[in-house]
Formats: sequence, structure tokens, C-alpha cells
Amino acid sequence: MTQTPDGTRPLILGSTSRYRRELLERLKLRFDVAAPEVDEAPLPGEAPHALALRLAIAKARAVAARHPRAIVIGSDQVADLAGEPLGKPGTHDKAARQLARMSGQTVVFHTAVAVVCHESGFMQTELAPVRVRFRTLAPDEIERYLQAERPYDCAGSAKSEGLGIALLDAIDSDDPTALIGLPLIRVARMLRAAGLMLP
Repeated sequence: MTQTPDGTRPLILGSTSRYRRELLERLKLRFDVAAPEVDEAPLPGEAPHALALRLAIAKARAVAARHPRAIVIGSDQVADLAGEPLGKPGTHDKAARQLARMSGQTVVFHTAVAVVCHESGFMQTELAPVRVRFRTLAPDEIERYLQAERPYDCAGSAKSEGLGIALLDAIDSDDPTALIGLPLIRVARMLRAAGLMLP
């Protein structure tokens, strides 16, 4: 297992998301990646922000149970349209329906993070809500976007780091990478609290 640069605990990202991996690489820390293998189905009546937080904790704990010395990051994002959770569409038709529903609406993307170390007993959680206002989208705009971007693995079907930015009127966030999937301001703060050295 990879050691962190200061020789302390290993760092593991409990996610198979390439977006989260690319974001974490910005912090210039060596880390490993492990699949958390967690059931992501919402509980009956579960609010979107509660779902995101529960899954982030579950992912971090699942990986930390297999690697008790490591500092583990778990994260999850749930799009919230008027209190209804919107997950990853998976297919073209579902993505088109999601975007049609979000047209002209404000959607809150709840990105939750948990940092856990079993051996030290460390655990912190953070929730980074991002308010996104969508333009009014014509069906042909949605179709052109989906053909170009194919965002079927993204909550809410809108990849703000890519062409999805053209679907939006405004983004309101205090942690700018949260919408992509990992709020690095919060993550850096949590990793420092866990004992890792960052600039």
C-alpha cells in the first residue's frame, strides 16, 4: 500500500469515480483507490442531503474496515429537485427526462464527504451544498448536449466541468469543486485534522 509523503498513514479514496480521483490528485498526495461496494439505494422517505451523507459515511467505513491503518475518504453526491433525489441516469432516455424536469429550475447538488481512520478513531463529515440554476432548455438543446457529452454516470446528468456548463444560468457554492464531486476545500481541512501534511 502507498505511504503518504510524510511517512504517516496511507491515504485511500473510497471511490471508483474518475472525477473524484482527478480532483484528489490536485492535492499532490499519494493515495490508493478502493471500491467501497455499498448499496446506494435510498431509504424510504430519505431526504437527498441525508442520503448523500449516509452513503459517504458508509463508503468510508466500508473501505476503512478493510484497511484499519489508513485514512479513508468516502464521498457521495445527490441532486435534489424540490426535495426529490435524482441519481445517475444510466441511460439516454432517463438523462433526457431528468434534464427536461430541471429545465428552468434550481437544483441543489448535495456533496457529502467522510474521512475515517479505524485505528485512530478519527471520523469527520462535511456536507457541501451547491445551488445550480438551469436555463430553460429546449428539447433539441437537451438532445444535442446528451449526444455530445453522454453524462449518464453523473447525478442529475449535468457535467459542469464539461459542456454541461452551457446548460446553466448560475452556480452558488463556497467550495467550487463540490459540484464535480469532491469539495477540496473541505477535504483538505479534514485531512489536516486527520494528521496529513498539506501546504
